[in-house]
Amino acid sequence: MQCYSTKSRGIGGRIKQRYSDFVVEEIGLNGIAEVKRFLLENAMDKATPIVVPENDNQRENSQLLCELEKCNADENFVLRRLSRFLQLSRKRFGYAGMKDKRAITCQFITIFSPDSEKLKLFQSRTIDLRPLKWQSERIEIGMLKGNRFVITIRAIDLEEKELKKRIEDFFAEAEKGIANFFGEQRFGGVRSVTHLVGREFVNGNLKEGVMLFLTMQGEKEKPEIKIARKNLAETMDFSKASKEFPIEYRPERALIHHLCRYPNDFAGAFRKLPKQLRFLFTHAYQSYLFNRIIEERLKSGLGLKPVEGDVLIDGVPSIVLPGFESELALGKPGAIEKKVLDEESVDLASFKVKEMPEVSSKGSRKAIVLVPEKMVLLEIGKDEFNEGKLFAKISFELTKGNYATTVLAELMKNKE
Repeated sequence: MQCYSTKSRGIGGRIKQRYSDFVVEEIGLNGIAEVKRFLLENAMDKATPIVVPENDNQRENSQLLCELEKCNADENFVLRRLSRFLQLSRKRFGYAGMKDKRAITCQFITIFSPDSEKLKLFQSRTIDLRPLKWQSERIEIGMLKGNRFVITIRAIDLEEKELKKRIEDFFAEAEKGIANFFGEQRFGGVRSVTHLVGREFVNGNLKEGVMLFLTMQGEKEKPEIKIARKNLAETMDFSKASKEFPIEYRPERALIHHLCRYPNDFAGAFRKLPKQLRFLFTHAYQSYLFNRIIEERLKSGLGLKPVEGDVLIDGVPSIVLPGFESELALGKPGAIEKKVLDEESVDLASFKVKEMPEVSSKGSRKAIVLVPEKMVLLEIGKDEFNEGKLFAKISFELTKGNYATTVLAELMKNKE
């Protein structure tokens, strides 16, 4: 985000200084997955005993519905650990959406026909699994209403009265809607590489995309992975890279191991990633283009209200998520969409990737207005982790597909 859709004065500050500063609770189709363990004192040492309910009708009820609570844990890592412990394929696990890593999160998952006795033995300092009931339906991506967030913003350099006023001013403005930018996690977190890889794939540059994924360094990455990425970029020595990349970088290592055997099979290497992860790269590039179009719209003065030429979704203007079947808006909105695509030198037909059909996209549209719900200022106080500064704890809910970091960016306005 390079511009803002709200006029309220920013509060500054910092998010995610501590894991407990960012709490995410999934609002499922039939309830809320509430955080229960990792906000407690000494929570890492207080594992909840796993009690598996009786399954009265095994033929009909093959899916075990659970609450999955995790603390500072990547979702792919968590599911991989569970699948290995239970000796089950990853395909047996169903979930509605990915959750933040540097956070405390809770969501619903289903496990197809797990061994109950083995499940009871599972323990972890960062994962809490709470079986709820047996059911016939598997949870699939998108089967949620949204998420509830409780977020602590730290290191705020304002007086308490002024801080309270700015937050209240923002809430009043946000109730009318803010620009629905995709959040930073859509672009790969620490490295912000995902959309760049997606751009290469859409342009038919598979080798360049894979090598970018493997070699682009993140500013905050550890020195050993930076060195490994630099060496691979300079030498293209996959055998050496297989020894240098730390074991926790499993996605990169999977690609590298394939390229050790088949040095020119970049499409095959990329297919070593899970299918759901592969498609994220195209999504990320579409999201990047979407964000650029919103920025151009705001800078041009069109704003968020409907104008002639807009394609409306439930009465709200939308922007194209480009694909090979996409049609642009008309009038000034369409001209802005075309301007960004031209500047990126991207053709809509390019989103049909012949060498890797699974990352192709027909395209869609997304509403440009986000309305946070149930916004509450919970607490303001002295920040014990940043001397002389304040913290503010807030809560709000978002419907699925929307990002808390988008709301926080508008509230904090750290790029002004």
